[in-house]
Amino acid sequence: MVRLEEITPDNWRIELKVAEEQQDYVSSQAGLLARAYAYRNENSYACIIYDDNIPLGMALYYDCEELNAYDFSQLFIDKRYQQKGYGKKAVKLILEKMKEEGRYSEVVLCYIEGNIAAKRLYENLGFIIVETDEDEIIMRKKL
Repeated sequence: MVRLEEITPDNWRIELKVAEEQQDYVSSQAGLLARAYAYRNENSYACIIYDDNIPLGMALYYDCEELNAYDFSQLFIDKRYQQKGYGKKAVKLILEKMKEEGRYSEVVLCYIEGNIAAKRLYENLGFIIVETDEDEIIMRKKL
């Protein structure tokens, strides 16, 4: 069963990597952890995505008062577990967590142009493109 577990001092060293061809599209594990720390005052939530006790990937979101929305900043699934539906299940769990928290009624995210897998995933989950900023495609969804 897919579940989320907050990143803590006890679990942050789990080694997860995306496929080489995806490295231009997603942040590394270190980048995700750095961003979580940088946005700690904006209620950042960094988590490891598990299937039972197998770590599959990581995700991060935080509050964005400027946009009056959650900023779903990072998501990646380890190269060993991609194309098995884990990303979709994880995003659904994260959206449910945001709804439960209830600070915002919308979520915003962006992906890098050319990341077809991300585009399909987010469109399939009801996100719509609202603008582009150079190579970043910005999407929004009501919770």
